[in-house]
Parts: sequence; structure tokens; C-alpha cells
Amino acid sequence: MTDTRLPSSGETGASTGRSPQTRYTWRVIDIVIAAVLGVACGLIFVVWNSIGYAWFTAFDALTPGLGGLAVGIWLLGGVLGGLIIRKPGAALFVEVIAASVSAALASQWGIETLYSGIAQGLGAELVFALFMYRRFTLPVAILAGMGAGVGAYILEAFLSAYFAMSLAFNIIYFSCLMVSGALLAGVVSFYLVRALARTGALDRFAAGRELHREV
Repeated sequence: MTDTRLPSSGETGASTGRSPQTRYTWRVIDIVIAAVLGVACGLIFVVWNSIGYAWFTAFDALTPGLGGLAVGIWLLGGVLGGLIIRKPGAALFVEVIAASVSAALASQWGIETLYSGIAQGLGAELVFALFMYRRFTLPVAILAGMGAGVGAYILEAFLSAYFAMSLAFNIIYFSCLMVSGALLAGVVSFYLVRALARTGALDRFAAGRELHREV
């Protein structure tokens, strides 16, 4: 019987006979799912805008900079997009869509929310690009979450004038961002993708087929 399955988006050119250019080309389903992921993450951000900000404020009151531990959920979109779509631009696309939804519905930070989406998405995107969009393991997901945190820190350093604050604050805040990005964005995204794959929702993507091969 002829195998009529579509090749997964994460398989290499060597295994499918496709060129790298074809492997990196977005399919219609990639665009649709990336948009859906962006909207879903945006709705999560809308909820987290209140819960996360309260957590941020409470932690910052204990020790200035400790509020960075609450930021990780806002970094979720880029990591999820990169892990599922596995194409150049996916992390940035999903995070920007999510930020746009958040800004449109309930963000108290207005247009700065969109700037954050761009910075955080780029941070995660650069990590996936570093691995040539070929590796999507837990360590890579953790690094992508941390990369998104670096993007967030650089933007906030300028918008909130963190460079004018104490060195101790910056060290604490940056360290907390890295921990939060690694755990709440990296680890949570990785296992969320695996949970989605088990439902069969990602069967058209390499993320879903990898799990089936493991079992």
C-alpha cells in the first residue's frame, strides 16, 4: 500500500528527501495552528495579567526584583510555538499574536504589551535558530524559555529604566526571570506539548509523531 501521509514538519531533509528550504516552508496548517496557539496563549495572558501581576507585586514587596518569578507564564507563547510548529518565525509569531490578544482584551500596559511580545518572541526564536530548528528536547525548551526571559529583561531595562536601579535589583530580577522562564515557560511548555500529543491533536506535526515513536 502506498503511504500517503504528509511528512511531518520536524523531519529532516535527509529522512524525507526534501531540501532544507522545503523543510522550513510554512504549510497552511502551520499558520492556522500557530494562530490558534497565539489566541489561546493570549487568553491565558489575559487571566495572568491580574493573577501574575498580584504575585509580581507581592514578591517584589518582599525583595525588590523577586517579582521576576511571576513572569514565566507571559513567556509561554514563544516556546510553545517553537516546539509545535518547528519552523523559522514560529516562536515570534505565536508570542506576538498572544501579546496582541492580551493588549486588545485586558492588558493594563497597553501598547507596551505588544513590544514585550516581540522581545520575548525574539528571545525564544533565537534559541531555536541556534539549534537550526532541529532539536526540541527539554533542555532546548528550557533554554528557549530563558531566551524569552532575556528578551523581556532587555526591553524592560529600557522601558522601566532598570539600568538606573541598583546592581542588586538587576541581578535578583534577571536571575528570577531566568528561573521563571526555564520552569514556567520551558518545562511547562515541553510537557504541555507532550500532553497535547497524547490526545492526537498534534498528529500532523513532528511533535506528535515523536511521542508515538517513543511508545
